[in-house]
Amino acid sequence: MFRVLFILILLSMASLAQARTLLVLGDSISAAYGMPPERGWVQLLASRLSQHQPDIEVVNASISGDTTQGGIARLPLLLQQHQPRWLLLELGGNDGLRGTPPGIIRKNLLRLVTLAQQSGAEVLLLGMRIPPNYGPVYAKKFADNYRWVAQQTATTLIPFFMQAVALRPELMQADGIHPNAEAQPLLLETLWPQLQPLLPGPAES
Repeated sequence: MFRVLFILILLSMASLAQARTLLVLGDSISAAYGMPPERGWVQLLASRLSQHQPDIEVVNASISGDTTQGGIARLPLLLQQHQPRWLLLELGGNDGLRGTPPGIIRKNLLRLVTLAQQSGAEVLLLGMRIPPNYGPVYAKKFADNYRWVAQQTATTLIPFFMQAVALRPELMQADGIHPNAEAQPLLLETLWPQLQPLLPGPAES
């Protein structure tokens, strides 16, 4: 009897953990590259959630320079450790900058979303774009990957996460690739309308 009760308690604890954990898996865009971590959009999101839904814990597993392949290597353990209810997936930009074939990027993104969904997590896919000097054909195939994966997996998609800041030099760092600290609230506002419907209401929190 004690053994059964113990198992039930463990299952209950696992359910509670999943009910309140939001995992962010990204690269430098989500790792607050070039600024104090507390000014990055992920921390701004955590601060907003702490005011309205304090039971949701935000775990930022983003690493500057990460790729979709790196994400595949890291995600299974992250899912096991944190049992997230939500995954914000922001990867692929570095793959594009390295000229990775679009088909490989698509396959990796699909694998990442599938792994998360199989674990019970709901995914919000944050799409990226690459600079025009990579050529219009490659750039289109790269961007289309996110749309295709979202359609195949019934995943909520933000087609271009940096749309509000990418063409505004005053909101970009000197490298022209990374948003600066002033851009971070705009990234959050781009994300929020798509994320909010996925979160539980007050009665469900």
